[in-house]
Amino acid sequence: MRHTLVPFALLDGGTLEVVWANDAFARMTGYDASGARAHQHDLVPAGVRRHDELTAAREAIRAGRATSATLTLRRADGTLFPCQVHVSPIAGGPAREDAPVATWVAAFHDLTEQTSHDAEQAALMESERRERRCLGIIAQVSDLLMDVTDMATPLHEVATLLRRSVVGGAAFYVNDGGLRTPDELDGRRPPSGRGSRHGESRRPDGGDEAAVERDAVQALLDGDRDRPVEVDVRGDYPRGSASYWLAAQAGVDDLGDLTDGRVVVYPVPGRRRVIGVLVVVGRYGGGLTGLETSTRTVVELTARRVGLTLDNARLYDREHRLAETLQRAMLPQQAEVDGLDVWTYYAPNSENAQVGGDWYDVLQIDPDVVGIVIGDVVGHDVEAAAAMGQLRSVVRSYAFDVTTPGPVLERVDQLVAGMRIPRSAGLVLSTLRRDGGGWSLEYSRAGHLPALHARGGHVDQLSGAGGPLIGFGSGARATETVRLEPGDVLVYYTDGLIERRDRDLREGLQALCGIVGAVTARDSAGIGEELLSRLADHPEDDVAVVVVRVPDPRDAAERGRSPRRRRWSLPSEAASVGRARHAVVRTCHAWDMPDASNAELVVSELVANAVLHGYGHVSLQLYDTGDGLRIEVEDGNSAPPVTTDGHPGRVGGFGMQIVERLADWGWRQSSRGKVVWAKVRPGALPSSAR
Repeated sequence: MRHTLVPFALLDGGTLEVVWANDAFARMTGYDASGARAHQHDLVPAGVRRHDELTAAREAIRAGRATSATLTLRRADGTLFPCQVHVSPIAGGPAREDAPVATWVAAFHDLTEQTSHDAEQAALMESERRERRCLGIIAQVSDLLMDVTDMATPLHEVATLLRRSVVGGAAFYVNDGGLRTPDELDGRRPPSGRGSRHGESRRPDGGDEAAVERDAVQALLDGDRDRPVEVDVRGDYPRGSASYWLAAQAGVDDLGDLTDGRVVVYPVPGRRRVIGVLVVVGRYGGGLTGLETSTRTVVELTARRVGLTLDNARLYDREHRLAETLQRAMLPQQAEVDGLDVWTYYAPNSENAQVGGDWYDVLQIDPDVVGIVIGDVVGHDVEAAAAMGQLRSVVRSYAFDVTTPGPVLERVDQLVAGMRIPRSAGLVLSTLRRDGGGWSLEYSRAGHLPALHARGGHVDQLSGAGGPLIGFGSGARATETVRLEPGDVLVYYTDGLIERRDRDLREGLQALCGIVGAVTARDSAGIGEELLSRLADHPEDDVAVVVVRVPDPRDAAERGRSPRRRRWSLPSEAASVGRARHAVVRTCHAWDMPDASNAELVVSELVANAVLHGYGHVSLQLYDTGDGLRIEVEDGNSAPPVTTDGHPGRVGGFGMQIVERLADWGWRQSSRGKVVWAKVRPGALPSSAR
């Protein structure tokens, strides 16, 4: 830093004059002593004067005190520069009548470089603040798009977020059979992105079609342009074109009233096609000039994030529907078996595409012969499902022809070896034959876990008649026979029921045997549901279960003496809602209770509320009260349930209103939190039917 020493008279109102200046002062200001003296009374522009500092310095000089001030001075070339001035009196100088000090020395420090550095740092801090704000907005957009239960709600919420943070107005429009507002979409399905063109007809005045300008919005939808375009919503566009529709809709949404009529249209791109557009209006004017650079970045990233989310939703919807179609085609409907109580269950691993290689089959071969198959093909993909479908058809065909399990599997081995099915598979095939007043069981295993036979609390593993996986058998397959008595239970299952990362299959099989032996339910559905509640809360693989019970004449008398009751412990996750619905429907059928659909709606809402607003595991209990079904759902939140007017587009907003229409309900405190109960009213109409 350089300092300049001069006698200083600029601060005393003009009574002192510059008498000397060094070379550094001349280099900094362009003035020598005479030049400084000639121009020392020149004024700087009013906009840069520092009146407070100037006044304080003058008062200090009049009092004879040293002082400092930051001022703006003028160089000889007319430029202005900030300067720190330090003024000190020289003791012993000649006295003056009007001032205690006659001579002063001033040191000047040019602040130009420091001021530029401070301005640069301030600009960097502002840039960093804008970047943090942009990242925060994009993070909020990502949060809003995490739960896309319908298309309209997240698009409206993202547009609202943009309006509150960076733009004056914003709206999404999706391309699904032409441009549409989000509210016009099918809430159950995402937009396809390939909707028909709006068309290129004549102008409203009937002008020649060849004279019509290219439709800029349609160019975005067609992918011919990938940068945002300006659209004047008050302009003249071909009737029926995308720009014509957008201009009209912008008027409905009040976007055109925010500016001079110009809006900015951003494409919302998917992977292969543009799914829609995002229309924004700047806060300080229409068109691109009304949007700051950081705002453009936020809007463009938001459009891309929304497009990717909608495209993922579309792809998932397509795969999910394909998987559901395959699953419905490959799994049989529950067979009604005369003389046996049969319950079946299948659930794919939630991490997969809702399709896998586990399967079961219940075959009414003839009035006195029932075939039961459970199997598992290696893998969790469409190829595994296709292999499962082939095996199911082969086993079903041979079982109707031969019926004895061992010879059936021998034929299956021969055919599968020739078919070259790419996936290995294991299965258990059994037939139950009516023998007088009872039943006998024949079974054969091909590389699959043994079925269980329970009688009077004792459980046997049917581990006989074992053999290699299907397709690897080269010789005869054995068949074992077991005589069944009234009250006997057979449990068929796949490894997903018992296999866990923290234990091996042997430990899981022992746990299953212990649970089956302790079950007190006297119907196959009750037994199956208790197995699921104890073992299938967090399955790590597909689960298939078949429970067969030989009816006991004492069952009816036992049901008359004690009320029926079932209990499930469910994890606090969305999948538990579906589990609860299926459990209630199966229980109503097992107990011959009407109004299963109403009970399904009620339990769906109660469990959904417990998952959304409760803590910890959710306990579901069902009671046969003799005059209806009582449902109790317990969670860890002690706050009472609240009936609201609902939240359009959100899950659960109308929940307790639905419950009120179908059931009498209430709640009570519990040791864990609260219990919400509902007793389904017989004959109540579902809310959808009113």
